Amino acid sequence: MLQVESVHVAIQSVQVLRGLSLQVDTGRMVGLVGRNGAGKTTLIRTLMGHLAPSQGRIVFDGQDLGKLPPHARAALGIGYMPEDRGLVPELTVEENILVPVWVNKSLKQAERLALVYRVLPELLEMRARKALLLSGGQQKLVALGRALAVGTRLLLLDEPFEGVAPVLSKRLGEVIKGLKGSATSVLIAQSDLNHSRRIVDSEVVIERGGNVERAAV
Repeated sequence: MLQVESVHVAIQSVQVLRGLSLQVDTGRMVGLVGRNGAGKTTLIRTLMGHLAPSQGRIVFDGQDLGKLPPHARAALGIGYMPEDRGLVPELTVEENILVPVWVNKSLKQAERLALVYRVLPELLEMRARKALLLSGGQQKLVALGRALAVGTRLLLLDEPFEGVAPVLSKRLGEVIKGLKGSATSVLIAQSDLNHSRRIVDSEVVIERGGNVERAAV
């Protein structure tokens, strides 16, 4: 489904990724683990088209992502949950969920909302509230719901448990675990895999922008 082949990425002349490679097969969950500054977020931002690799290749279902503009990722069925949540404060919960759906004309709004509210029923109760009125943990749930709304084939989750209270962290873990066995592939970037070690199928360790090891979990 997703192949990252010897990718190099620099940010303002600073080399962050140095030949990183990984693979996420269809329906599998892969954990990308590394310390802060190792390059996890840089990789995910590169996958979403926010950064461009200077070397290497990124292939999604046989298609070279490097040839596509950033907004085309949603149309391919790729959902993204950024570490900082990335919500629009003045939009409601439901509007935030729908932002990437509006980009993908092949998705039916009512169907995607129904799926999100079925998986995360707590969002239905707060759908009319503005994002700026939510707690940090609630915003994480909305960000996950937004990723689910458009991520029909691949979910990119950047530090989904970071800065979240234990109760909400457990809830996030339940939702992500519930995706196992589906056709959706998942890449989870974390500083450690304490929250998700039991649900990922394999892990890729990143250090200073490159691979350290890849081991079955």
